[in-house]
Amino acid sequence: MKTQNMNRDWIATARTLSQALPYMQRYTGATVVIKLGGHAMGSDEAMESFANDVVLMRQVGVNPVIVHGGGPMINDMLKRLDIKSDFVNGKRVTDAATMEVVEMVLSGVVNKRIVQAINRAGGKAVGLSGKDANLITCDQTDAALGLVGTPAQMDPTILSTLFERSMIPVIAPLGAGKNGETYNINGDTAAGAIAGALKADRLLLLTDVSGVKNAEGEVVTELTADQIRDLTANGTIAGGMIPKTETALDAIASGVRAVVILDGRAPNACLLELFTDHGAGSIIRPR
Repeated sequence: MKTQNMNRDWIATARTLSQALPYMQRYTGATVVIKLGGHAMGSDEAMESFANDVVLMRQVGVNPVIVHGGGPMINDMLKRLDIKSDFVNGKRVTDAATMEVVEMVLSGVVNKRIVQAINRAGGKAVGLSGKDANLITCDQTDAALGLVGTPAQMDPTILSTLFERSMIPVIAPLGAGKNGETYNINGDTAAGAIAGALKADRLLLLTDVSGVKNAEGEVVTELTADQIRDLTANGTIAGGMIPKTETALDAIASGVRAVVILDGRAPNACLLELFTDHGAGSIIRPR
C-alpha cells in the first residue's frame, strides 16, 4: 500500500486550476496571436516552457498562432558568411544576398526549431511563412531599405483551415510582393497584421521588458488607445516601445479586441495573462 499526506503546494495547485476554469471557458474557441521573440527564444529551456504553454492553450480550446522573429540569428549567420550590411538611419538595408540569408534563417532554422519544440510537447505545429497561400502580400516599405515589406493584403484562409484540424500555425515574418519578390517584415508588424486579419481576441507581444511604463517608471496594467497616444506624445513612451505600441494601435484599429505587451522572461507568461485574474503585462483596449 502507498500512503501520502496532502501538502499545501498540492492544495494551492488545485486551487489555481479551479480558479482558471472561468478563463479557460472564456477563451474556448478564441484566436490568440503570439509574437515570440527575445528571451523566450534564447534558450532551449525557455523554448520548452513556451511550447508547453502553447500546447496547453490548444488543449483547452484556444486557437494559438505563433509569429516569430529571429534578428540575432540572422546577424550571426550574416557574420559567419561574411556578408556585409549597409545601414540607412540605423536600419539594415536588405539586398538580395541578405534576403537569401534572412529567408534561410527565419523559414528554416528558427521556424523549424519552434515547430519541433511544440510537437515534442504534444502539439501539432505547422511551419509557414507569410508567402504561403498568399497569407501576406507586401508593398515595399522604403526603396532605400531594399527588400523590406509592409503588409498590404492579407488572406488568412490557410490559418482557418489549420484551426479546423487543431493544428498550431508557426509563421516566419516574410511576405510576397505583387511581382513575386520576397520581403522581410518586422516581426511585430507581421503579428499585428495577422491578428487584424483574423479579428483575434488577443495579440500577445512578448518582450524583454515588463510592460508599458508611466512617467514614474511603474508598469501600467490597463490602458486605452487614447492613453497610449498621449503617453507617446509627451515622451513617456519612447525608444523600442514605440513600434510595439504602434503595432498595438494598428491591430486594435483592424478589429483585434485587445493587445497585451508582456514580459517574455516571466515563466508561463502567456498562461498568466490568459488564465489568471491579474494578467502579466500591459493590456491595451480600444477604449
